[in-house]
Amino acid sequence: MKILVVGTGAREHAIVHALAHEADRTGAEPHELHAAPGNPGIGELATLHAVDQNDGVAVAALATGLGVDLVVVGPEAPLVAGVGDAVREAGIPVFGPSAEAARLEGSKAFAKDVMAAASVPTALAHVCTEVDQVAAAVDAFGAPYVIKDDGLAAGKGVVVTEDRQAALEHAAACFATPRRAADGTPEDPRVVVEEYLDGPEVSLFCVSDGATVVPLAPAQDFKRAFDADAGPNTGGMGAYSPLPWAPEGLVDEVVTRVAQPTIDEMARRGTPFVGVLYVGLALTSRGTRVVEFNARFGDPETQSVLTRLATPLSAVMLAAAQGRLAELGALRWHDDASVTVVVAAHGYPGAVRSGDPITGIDAAEEVEGVHVLHAGTARTGDGGLVAAGGRVLSVVARGADLAEARRRAYAAVDRIVLPGSHHRSDIAAKAAAGEVTLAG
Repeated sequence: MKILVVGTGAREHAIVHALAHEADRTGAEPHELHAAPGNPGIGELATLHAVDQNDGVAVAALATGLGVDLVVVGPEAPLVAGVGDAVREAGIPVFGPSAEAARLEGSKAFAKDVMAAASVPTALAHVCTEVDQVAAAVDAFGAPYVIKDDGLAAGKGVVVTEDRQAALEHAAACFATPRRAADGTPEDPRVVVEEYLDGPEVSLFCVSDGATVVPLAPAQDFKRAFDADAGPNTGGMGAYSPLPWAPEGLVDEVVTRVAQPTIDEMARRGTPFVGVLYVGLALTSRGTRVVEFNARFGDPETQSVLTRLATPLSAVMLAAAQGRLAELGALRWHDDASVTVVVAAHGYPGAVRSGDPITGIDAAEEVEGVHVLHAGTARTGDGGLVAAGGRVLSVVARGADLAEARRRAYAAVDRIVLPGSHHRSDIAAKAAAGEVTLAG
C-alpha cells in the first residue's frame, strides 16, 4: 500500500516503524511510506513532505497528489482541526476521527456528556467557567484536587495536587488561555474539576470503524517527570506492556462497559468515531473508572504496544477506515514484553533547551531487542542531529519479560549522549518486581 502518516512525534515514528517492518514478517511487498511533515527518524523510513499537519486542505492535496491508499492522522490537533474530514471529502480512506468525533478529546466537558449518555463509569465532575466555581468544586470534592483544562493542552492540562492554592492557580491559568473552536471562532475557556480516583492507571487503545470495536493490548504510562512519580506532569516519560498484574477480564470489561457504549452513542449522535479511542482508566477501590478519552494513539504507550502487535498494523487501520473491522478477526500478539523510556531535553517539562547534539543512537540500537524513535529532533545544516523539543527520543526494548526488557532499555539509554537530558530510571520497575497492587 501507499500510506501517508500525518504528524511529527515518536507516536508517528512508532506507526511508521511498524508499517515499514511488516514486510520483514509477512514476506509481502513493502509499503510506500510518506509522512507530513515527519521528523529525522521518520525520514529514514518514509519520504517527508513539508506540509502543515493542521492544514486539512494541504494534507488532502498532498494525499491526492501522491495517490495514497490510506491516510493516518496521528496527533490530536490535526484531528480536532478537521484534517480527517478534508481527506475523506477527497475520497481517500482515513484512519482518524472527524472533527466532531474528535471532540471526545478536544473537550473534556463533551466527553463527560457522552459518558453520561452511554452510562460509562467515570469520575464525578463539575464543569466550571470561573475561579469561584472551581473553588466551590474543589472544596466539595476535597484533596487530592484534580483540575483539567477543558481543551487540548499537549498532555499538560491536568494538575493533581494536595495544594488547594496550586489547584486554583492552574485553573486561573486555564481561564487566561485564549481558546478557539475547530472553525477558528473564539470559545470561552472552561475547567473540569473531578473527584480523585485511587488505584493504578491503565491505558487501553480501542480501534473502531464507527460500529465495531477491536481492543489492543493494555499498557501503563508514567506521567510525572521524575522517579517515584515526583515532579510536574508531563506528556509521558515511559510506558510498558503487557500488564501482568491487570485483573483477568479487564479488556473485555472495558470494551463491554466503556468502549462499545461510547462508540454506539457517537453513532447515535450522527458522529461515528473511526480510529483509535484511547481509554484512560483507573482501577479504583470502587471498580474500573474512566479517567479520560483521547481520540488517537497515546504517546508513549503506542511505542510499547505496537512493537508487540503481530497482526499487520496496515490491515487493522485500513479495515477501520473502510468499515470492515468485523471481518478482521482476533488480533495476534507477540508473547514478549516491551518497555519504553523517554529521553527528555534539559528543562522539560518547563522551558526546554534546544540545539544540544545527540549521539549514540546507533550504539543504542546495537542492544538486542532495541529500537530508538525520534520525537523532538532536527538536523543541522551539516547533517548533525540535535534536540528540538521537550521529549526528544523514545528508547523501545523488547524482552522475554518486563525485567529483561527493562535491562535492555536502560542499557541502550546509557549509550545515548544528550547534554542536560534526563529520564526516569523506574519505568516498569514495580511491575517487573511484582509490586503493583490494586486498590482495595
